[in-house]
Amino acid sequence: MKKTVNSTKAPKPIGPYSQAVKVGNFLFISGQLAIDPKEGKLICENIKLQTRQVMENINAILEVAGYSLKNVVQSTVYLSSMSLFEEFNSEYAKYFEKDFPAEQ
Repeated sequence: MKKTVNSTKAPKPIGPYSQAVKVGNFLFISGQLAIDPKEGKLICENIKLQTRQVMENINAILEVAGYSLKNVVQSTVYLSSMSLFEEFNSEYAKYFEKDFPAEQ
């Protein structure tokens, strides 16, 4: 049986989808943008701030579902340019202690 999961600490979906869906012990989180849920605005300053906001949005959804970033098995990341990878990666890595998730 599936159950939708929503956090008030993450941006509301901007289309016909849920923030996340839980099926059994699995949680599937929809793609996240760097939207500040308090302001409802997209963060555009730089890739580090964007990455931080996306990770905070994901973390908020995980928490309301009873999970943490330690439970993340796989993630998919889209960058507009590989020139952003180093800055993105330095911020992204701060959210995981060890046993990093698989990337797609």
